[in-house]
Amino acid sequence: MNKDMLTLAQWCVQVAKSVGADDCRVSINSDRLVEISYRERKPENIKEASTKGLYIEVFVNGRYSGQSTSDLRHDALNNFISNAVATTRLLAEDPFRTLPDPKYYQGRADVDLGIFDVDYEKFTPENRHSMVKEIEQACLSKGGDKVISATANVNDGHTESVVLTSNGFEGYTKSTYYVAVAEMTAKDEGDRRPEGYDYAVAVNRKDMPPPAKVGAMAAKRTLDLLGGKKIKTETLPIIIENRSVPRLLGGFLAAMYGRSIQQKQSFLADKKGKKIASDQFTLIDDPFIKGGLGSRLYDGDGFAAKKRVMIEAGVLNKRSVQEIMKDLGRGIFISDFIGGNSNSTTGDASIGIIGQLFENGVPVQAVAEMNIADNHLKFWNRLAEVANDPWMYSSQRMPSLVFTDVVVSGL
Repeated sequence: MNKDMLTLAQWCVQVAKSVGADDCRVSINSDRLVEISYRERKPENIKEASTKGLYIEVFVNGRYSGQSTSDLRHDALNNFISNAVATTRLLAEDPFRTLPDPKYYQGRADVDLGIFDVDYEKFTPENRHSMVKEIEQACLSKGGDKVISATANVNDGHTESVVLTSNGFEGYTKSTYYVAVAEMTAKDEGDRRPEGYDYAVAVNRKDMPPPAKVGAMAAKRTLDLLGGKKIKTETLPIIIENRSVPRLLGGFLAAMYGRSIQQKQSFLADKKGKKIASDQFTLIDDPFIKGGLGSRLYDGDGFAAKKRVMIEAGVLNKRSVQEIMKDLGRGIFISDFIGGNSNSTTGDASIGIIGQLFENGVPVQAVAEMNIADNHLKFWNRLAEVANDPWMYSSQRMPSLVFTDVVVSGL
């Protein structure tokens, strides 16, 4: 716990109560970011920023507001909080907006989430420049004479956060992160200029892949897009690559949000306990994964985090994507999505795809400007197999997924 941040938060709560707030929640955050990018083998952007700020949520006479400031001097905060309470009194009543019952703060796990890298301060400017140079060089080498442009970027940072409420919640989080990104644009037929990328994210530096792997993979993924075109519309099995699954799954999860259900904008509102997806589909929200990008001990309201099985029916497969492709024969491997929309009320969704048509397990043609459209309740029942390759550089560690009998629209 950062004692200075905690003491300041306690003082702010006292001030808010003394000037008339019924309740309040105070959040103080301290962040540091370092970012370096290279293009054409020279630095394009070098940035370092440190910020500190306070956000206070005020509850007064059945009214609510949230306001922020970066001026943390006591005199300035005193005026800021007094004004926040005074202006909140002028707002319309919102009687259902309150702090949670303190009973929901109970039961917080006492575990080390491993989200702070103790060696973060040893990551030097020289390390950063060396890393980004290696990423760019690997991308240029792999891309060869097809490269129009390549950009490499690394950024990292650490954050501290203290949250305190007037009804008994106290929370503290300290974390670090590392990001490596490579992007490439390639020459193709006519005026086509496909763009591809690769990235990795981790809270501990030791969990990052070798920089050259990120650069080389960005080039490979871009080169795989060369010659991309529509094929005729047909019903095929598809494989959605692990890193792209959250994009499509997001539309499904939106129906589980409390707001969607409360506003009657959820196609899952009356489906609790009913079968809504394939037996291969199991979805677990585990906030205690050590070193996980989404790991946490409490949520934004202060509720103690808990492991939850959201959907239960699936079995983890031990087969790789390559093995699955061979068995499927003909299908499309989807490596990315473009645009798209999803309606949480009806479950209808449509999204553009990028990927590779494969025959007998071998990619034979890049595909682009194609689309899949379906209803989530039907689509997720077509899930036929789950690969063994969870994407580790995301808060959603999804494996590649196989769906059968999907209409892929093209020519």
